[in-house]
Amino acid sequence: QVQLVESGGGFVQAGGSLRLSCAASGRSFSNYAMGWFRQAPGKERKFVAAITLSGGSTYYVDSVKGRFTISRDNDKNTLYLQMNSLKPEDTAVYYCGAARQVYSDYEYYDYWGQGTQVTVSS
Repeated sequence: QVQLVESGGGFVQAGGSLRLSCAASGRSFSNYAMGWFRQAPGKERKFVAAITLSGGSTYYVDSVKGRFTISRDNDKNTLYLQMNSLKPEDTAVYYCGAARQVYSDYEYYDYWGQGTQVTVSS
């Protein structure tokens, strides 16, 4: 079992920044690829970014490339998502997930956090 707890969400104006964190406990964090997904009301959970076990490779959905940065600190068992130049369409609940390898499909992730709300006003 891996327990994941997200934090860092909030309310921000368009153009602002937020940094999300995902703290992991339980089985070894470094054994899992990690991903960030987001879900707007009434919509499906969608891929945002992912990172390999070592952090050597990262992947992003096109809409956040150049604005968001995913990173991890395996010594601190923590995943991050730095979000800059935020837009109203980034408003959603953001979830971190753990998987055996990098996937963009949320169905392949084994563990999830409870989510953190990000709201961007225009």
